[in-house]
Amino acid sequence: MTVFCATERMVLRRFTPADEAALVTLHGDADVMRFVGNGRPVPGEVVRRETLPAILADYGRLGGLGLFAAESRVDATFLGWFEFRPRDPASRDDVELGYRLHRAQWGRGLATEGARTLLRRGFTDLAVRRVHATTMAVNHASRRVLEKAGLRYVRTVHEDWPEPIAGAEHGDVEYELLRAHWRG
Repeated sequence: MTVFCATERMVLRRFTPADEAALVTLHGDADVMRFVGNGRPVPGEVVRRETLPAILADYGRLGGLGLFAAESRVDATFLGWFEFRPRDPASRDDVELGYRLHRAQWGRGLATEGARTLLRRGFTDLAVRRVHATTMAVNHASRRVLEKAGLRYVRTVHEDWPEPIAGAEHGDVEYELLRAHWRG
């Protein structure tokens, strides 16, 4: 197991092929996927054939960054994942923050805890200059996580989605935090 970082309640580690079933379950949950992509669960075969292999390949391509499985420190239960991935594979200057947790984990502060830990790791150990995140404007819970983690609203963008989902008409919001403004 390759640990990227740990929080008070979670270990964030690299995914392995053994995580396939857990990832299929997470991405197969309609509530979890409500504000992502086309708003529908991802078929298990797509996760097995495309999603997990891409996650595993990113570690080499992105110098160890990418998506990290979140496990409980108490019993190693799979809680979801966190993303800490550079926009440009050749630079860690600008990194995207993201997260996806099982419904049973919502409302426990885990997303904020993981986001704060990733910010700390990025700004203190990895020479990241900027961390950004996007979510749908109507995804109030995710926006609140970003704000509690210290990111600031930058703008709302409206894109022409091939399969718009409910709330897409309100756009996506971008948040950011610069290392110069971080208050670790």
